[in-house]
Amino acid sequence: MPAGLIMLSVVPVVAGAARAAELTGGATVTPDNARFFASPAPVLVHIVGASLYCLLGAFQFAPGLRRRRPGWHRLAGRVLIPCGLAAALSGLWMTLFYPRPPSDDVLVTPIRLVFGSAMAGCLVLGFAAIRRRDIARHRAWMARGYAIGLGAGTQVLTHLPWILLAGQPRGLTRVLLILAGWVINLAVTEWTLRRRPTPTRSAKRRADAPAGLLAGQ
Repeated sequence: MPAGLIMLSVVPVVAGAARAAELTGGATVTPDNARFFASPAPVLVHIVGASLYCLLGAFQFAPGLRRRRPGWHRLAGRVLIPCGLAAALSGLWMTLFYPRPPSDDVLVTPIRLVFGSAMAGCLVLGFAAIRRRDIARHRAWMARGYAIGLGAGTQVLTHLPWILLAGQPRGLTRVLLILAGWVINLAVTEWTLRRRPTPTRSAKRRADAPAGLLAGQ
């Protein structure tokens, strides 16, 4: 699982690193990158936050690592929540205050606002759940937040076939391909959450089972 999630993160992380190098290395200002040079702080916060969130967060989905090193899991979580919130909130700032690129349809803006807000909300709800020691809800909300954060990786996959067959997508086509990245991630996450019994349900079944069954008789 971690290896697959890291592979899905590679293209956005590499693209972010290239953008950071461009901003810090004095690259030529062009119409495509002028908005970033005009206000570089939000995009740099977004790149660093999202990269750490996606790469480090992948290891939170390794059950064996969680069991063997629960302290590492908790320490990583203390890093991941601020990184995820930084990525989500800086993404919202850029959506609201950066000029919209010519390739983006006007519908891209509300979609990004919805999913950026949803990611921040999932992280806050996940943090609140673990404070209440509600592990099942904590895992569910954190998984949803990570699915949204990894949307850029899935968007590479939704765009690639179209680019190879028809060229760079624009207008409504690009809107649907961007939306598909987030929808696919959330659909897979919800399917996974529903096919696995939560700790609460498992505990209830054990409590309701006859003593002989629990003892293996």
